[in-house]
Amino acid sequence: MSLTVTIAREADEGLVDALNRLVPQLSARAGAVTFEDLTAIVTSEGSTLFVAREGDAVCGVATLVTYRVPTGLKAWIEDVVVDEGARGLGVGETLTRAALDEARARGVLVVDLTSRPARTAAHRLYQKLGFATRETLVYRHTL
Repeated sequence: MSLTVTIAREADEGLVDALNRLVPQLSARAGAVTFEDLTAIVTSEGSTLFVAREGDAVCGVATLVTYRVPTGLKAWIEDVVVDEGARGLGVGETLTRAALDEARARGVLVVDLTSRPARTAAHRLYQKLGFATRETLVYRHTL
């Protein structure tokens, strides 16, 4: 496997198509990603989209979100998804390490993420990479 991970710097239809193939594998409720959505993501100062490719084929993505609050520079890793056919081959680990490296380069001291209970393979990966569960509750308010 010749896996490469890059940061998406501009939107293109091929990446839109790849996201629309991958995102439903993460969330059945997610809507379609448009070219405009992807453009907003890749041009935002607060988000960095990592794209894993096997050759020319996109096989996974992850997003690092950084933001500054009074308590410091914070980061979350969001929407890590690896194509079903590429799972277990190190794609998720490579994407997550790339996001952690970018966070470190930006001066972030702590990176958070969430993962649904059913994603046991992802939990093992995150623990292997040094993530620990927190004594906190995550609340959501849908608007």
